[in-house]
Amino acid sequence: MASRVVAQVAGGASLTVALAGALRPAREAPASLRGALQDLAYATLRDFGFVDRIADSLVARPPQPEVRALLMVAITSLRAGRRGAHAIVDQAVEAAALLGGERTKGFVNAVLRRFLRERESLERAAEATEAGRFRHPQWWIDRLRIAYPHEWESMLAAANTHPAMTLRVNRRRTTRDAYLARLGEVAIDALAVGEDGVLLAKPMPVDALPGFREGEVSVQDAGAQLAAGLLGAEDGMTVLDACAAPGGKTAHILERADVRLTAVDSDAARSERICENLERLGLAAKVVVGDAARPRSWAGDSRYDRILLDAPCTASGVVRRHPDIKWLRRADDVDRFAATQAALLDALWQRLQPGGRMLYATCSVFPEENVVQVERFLSRHPDARRLAIAHPASGQLLPSHDHDGFFYALLAMQPAAA
Repeated sequence: MASRVVAQVAGGASLTVALAGALRPAREAPASLRGALQDLAYATLRDFGFVDRIADSLVARPPQPEVRALLMVAITSLRAGRRGAHAIVDQAVEAAALLGGERTKGFVNAVLRRFLRERESLERAAEATEAGRFRHPQWWIDRLRIAYPHEWESMLAAANTHPAMTLRVNRRRTTRDAYLARLGEVAIDALAVGEDGVLLAKPMPVDALPGFREGEVSVQDAGAQLAAGLLGAEDGMTVLDACAAPGGKTAHILERADVRLTAVDSDAARSERICENLERLGLAAKVVVGDAARPRSWAGDSRYDRILLDAPCTASGVVRRHPDIKWLRRADDVDRFAATQAALLDALWQRLQPGGRMLYATCSVFPEENVVQVERFLSRHPDARRLAIAHPASGQLLPSHDHDGFFYALLAMQPAAA
């Protein structure tokens, strides 16, 4: 099943969609089995560039995508060493029978047994390449090396780690100190992070979190939690959250201030998640399905005191949480996203009240989507200026053990002349 997930991702599907499809028929299976499937798929995708390189070196001609994915999953499992090598090979061979009969079984058996014989030299050769050593596509590595000559290696290393699990405490339901005490009562280790965050020592299912169902906390990365504070919405203001799904930042804004908030997203299914999250947290907003680049179609002539533009991007800052991104992105996607971001900025800037503020945000680390994008925007709009922020001072938050990578730019519109 894990190989089917990897094959679908290699074919262009997101890991979230592929996993959901694989887990649906296995919903009656034990939780441990479903968890193992998910872990193996994530591990294979997280090692992109390394296992990929080994699989290629083992075959003279590329096999069918499904067979190649099976080889990569089996090699990942063999390298993990959690079960006996022979059992893993036998299981992979049986799975191969479903993909192509006896011939495919023999092929997979021969390839995996060769891997076991030559493992040391194969792994050494893969590690000798940058794509293998850093587990990222070469074009990605090259871009980061140019943009971050001192940090690029640590950024790539951080992207290959398991993500931290951070919670956001709902100020309207409890305090962070009270929630930390509640976690302590049930022996869950955690510490405070940021203004509203709680960093868990170990990830755990949300249903096991005290108060989750009652709306006391939400899961949200510490880097993403910076947005609401930087936006600075105050009681009584009108606020627009553009490209808002699934609604984490929407909810955080509402937890911090009594505002009239409109959340817009072009995806109807993802917009439903905004509504679900708000209902669980006891919050209310106007949720609209629409194109944020065409605000007149859903907002008429409305203007806003604060606008959060959480722009579509390469998501290059959240790869440890979504390892499929390394498979799905191509080098020209950076320019494609940058064009979309520019259109959104220009369209939504016209919806800001004079004297208002817009927070431009991405979960990317590529400058073309971030600082370069903002510089170009400022050159097009003489009525805009970029305000300094305390953290991250440059606007670019690099991925680390405690948080993902994000970019923030706070833009102010000059007040209208008297």
